[in-house]
Amino acid sequence: MLKIQANDSNVMDIFKALADANRRKVIEALYEEDGLSIKQLTHGSTISRQAMTKHLNILIRSKIVTAEFSGKERVHKLNPKAVKVLFDWLAPFAQQWDVRLERLAQQLGEKE
Repeated sequence: MLKIQANDSNVMDIFKALADANRRKVIEALYEEDGLSIKQLTHGSTISRQAMTKHLNILIRSKIVTAEFSGKERVHKLNPKAVKVLFDWLAPFAQQWDVRLERLAQQLGEKE
């Protein structure tokens, strides 16, 4: 059985940050076009700049997003290291399900 290690607190922070649909939309937007300002992230959205700032700060604290200033604007980017931490944590689950699904397919006679 896989147990969450004490050093996996960042994984838990990532899951907490991803629990909100608005933050997932921010991550999707940054995936599509990395390096966006708050103004760009709120353009065409129903989220206010203040709410966006709060969501971004949560994403920054969980290390999913990084921020740096470009002139007067804060530019946000996805942090690939945080994504790797999440994938590495999830990898054993994916492997286990691959094995289980393979066994099921064999039992159902779909694979020889």
